Amino acid sequence: MLSPNDSKQAKVQARRDQIVEAAKISFRRHGFHAASMAEIAQGSQLSVGQIYRYFANKDAIIEEIVNRIIASKMQRLENLGDHINLIAGVLAERTLFQQPGESETDHMLMLEVTAEATRNPVVAKMLSDAEARLFRHVCHNLQQLFPHFSAEEIAARVEFIAVMSEGTGYRILTTQKVDASLLRDLYQQAISHLFRKL
Repeated sequence: MLSPNDSKQAKVQARRDQIVEAAKISFRRHGFHAASMAEIAQGSQLSVGQIYRYFANKDAIIEEIVNRIIASKMQRLENLGDHINLIAGVLAERTLFQQPGESETDHMLMLEVTAEATRNPVVAKMLSDAEARLFRHVCHNLQQLFPHFSAEEIAARVEFIAVMSEGTGYRILTTQKVDASLLRDLYQQAISHLFRKL
């Protein structure tokens, strides 16, 4: 049985989840600027005043969304374990960091966040901080798997993989024009070369 404090925390988390899901739909539909707190309130079946009990402003909601997406990416990387070569397959299928029925909205929101970061210094900082956490996390994990590389060499390899994964992320918006098995072979060659012992 939950304690009164645990029960209160669970209710707070449920409310925050409710607001975040409504905001994701609103941001995806209208973009950050056009989406209003009134619309988010309507989508979450709360009043605007209730939303402000959980989030200080719209930027705070955006930050929560970004943090959740980054945390989800980190979890998926954990699930890959030490199977670095699996990345070639997910890149080829253009589903990196995605799961069925879950990530199209998240992916599109991150594109929106990236665009907003070019105009809004608050969003730029939150995106930079979140991406830095993800980068450090991946570097740490790969350093354990490939201790023969220096920290700088690992960072360079993570940056290379980031460029590939973000590039395939943008390509999700286009029609697949190349057979995934051919792409998988090319990605496999690149990744094998990156992590071979010199």
